[in-house]
Amino acid sequence: MHPVKVAIANITVDKPTSWGNLTVFPLISGARSSLDYLLLADSVENGLVSVREVSEGGNVPSLVVENRADKAVLIVDGEELVGAKQNRVANITMLIPARHKTTIPVSCVEQGRWSYSSEEFSVTDHVQYARGRAEKLESVHQSMRATGTRQSDQSRVWRSIGEKARVMDAPSPTAAMDSIFERHTDALADYVKAFVARDGQVGGLFVVADELVGLDSFDQAATFEALLPKLVRSYAIDALEKPSESQPSESLSNAEAFFRRLADASLEDHEAIGLGSDVSIVAEDLVASALVASETVVHLTAFSDTRRPRPSSQRRAYHAPSRQRHGSIRRRHR
Repeated sequence: MHPVKVAIANITVDKPTSWGNLTVFPLISGARSSLDYLLLADSVENGLVSVREVSEGGNVPSLVVENRADKAVLIVDGEELVGAKQNRVANITMLIPARHKTTIPVSCVEQGRWSYSSEEFSVTDHVQYARGRAEKLESVHQSMRATGTRQSDQSRVWRSIGEKARVMDAPSPTAAMDSIFERHTDALADYVKAFVARDGQVGGLFVVADELVGLDSFDQAATFEALLPKLVRSYAIDALEKPSESQPSESLSNAEAFFRRLADASLEDHEAIGLGSDVSIVAEDLVASALVASETVVHLTAFSDTRRPRPSSQRRAYHAPSRQRHGSIRRRHR
């Protein structure tokens, strides 16, 4: 059986937690991974990894990662890199080999700057907001099928950020996505405090108001726990955009249907950038991807179809954090 199918079959959906307009169903797995890797933010901070422009002149859709560590380094889809000539996000999840230089595909998330602010990039405390990640992943899949590359639709990325900044009242002189998160730092901090990883939790299924937006799942509980604050900010920034009258949904029915579509999906394997293989997961009404290395699903991500119309109300709305609520349903998907 394909490793992606095995990983999905081993997932247990645990009782949810809600805060504000965000509900998270913990994903629990008893599977054990033997992979040993470092995370990007820690590696950059510790001087083990450098991320730079590909040349002095730079190239918008590409960066160079130099991994000087004795272990592989995990870069997660949507992780934001700030500095150098303009801010970027990773187009797809990658496992960069130890002691290796790798050119990676990225998207620009700062349209109005093309001048050096630093020689090297640093890593922010968030990943690209969830709907933006979904739209980007959809175009990357199209690029893989058409040309074997992992390029995004850069114009679509910029349009999305512009709309998001307007709705979230986060103007920026360089149209930087980072400004959206900075504008709502305090509200996002409340969301981060509300969600704590549970024992054996390898992922989360995220519901914004009454819409199942997506999921992120990893091969190890430690990886998910370390990345959970980043992921919560990614989904919570979309939750803040929802009308104040929206209420979180804790029904499991949509989650079950989502997993059924994943389990029944067709899979397309592509040689990865770095270690392993990229798996495009093709199913109705969702866009999904997985990085597989050594027969292990390092990262599985899936989003509801980005082509569905957005809610009619797009005005910015602030939400008083509601009391956490815990459901009582636990279900294993076989």
